[in-house]
Amino acid sequence: MTLAAKVRTHKLSSNATLCTSGFNLIAADSPAIEAMTDFARVNVVTVDTSATVSEANARMISRGVRLLMVAGGDEQVEGLITARDILGEKPVQIAQARGCKLDELNVGELMTPIGSLDTLYLGEVLNVRVADILTALKTLGRQHILVEDTDPITGLPRVRGLFSATNIGRLLGVPVLGFDLPRTFAEIEAALVN
Repeated sequence: MTLAAKVRTHKLSSNATLCTSGFNLIAADSPAIEAMTDFARVNVVTVDTSATVSEANARMISRGVRLLMVAGGDEQVEGLITARDILGEKPVQIAQARGCKLDELNVGELMTPIGSLDTLYLGEVLNVRVADILTALKTLGRQHILVEDTDPITGLPRVRGLFSATNIGRLLGVPVLGFDLPRTFAEIEAALVN
């Protein structure tokens, strides 16, 4: 037997203020795993290679992400595409070279293919700090880095998650906007010192 909960609504108090956390969710010396987007807990957002650039951009906006995994029908990873790939200079250059419109380009033409993707192994991530991940991102000049592990059922490699400089900045309490990586990393590093 279950009891029905008795919930009563009330009007918001006229002197109510917003609750703020007052602290950062992570710090430079926090375990890196605390800053990882774990695909075992969060649904990964995917797109097909044949999707148009406009469709991929709309999917990013609707899902609130700046990176899409490019996967085939069998969930096999083919690459990834970022907001920078879609909104940066690359699509303009390709469209001009081909003599076509931007909205005629598809994800397959702009994505970073699987053979060019840098990853970290989950076993190594478990032994490093947030600062180490930021150093890796800065060294690579990338906004994101994937994390790979082994599927315990199939024994095959799988993309387990990713690290995002923007998300790490958000967790540190640093507003990170746009594509300016040097400024992004400078802001995050400044937050780590404070």
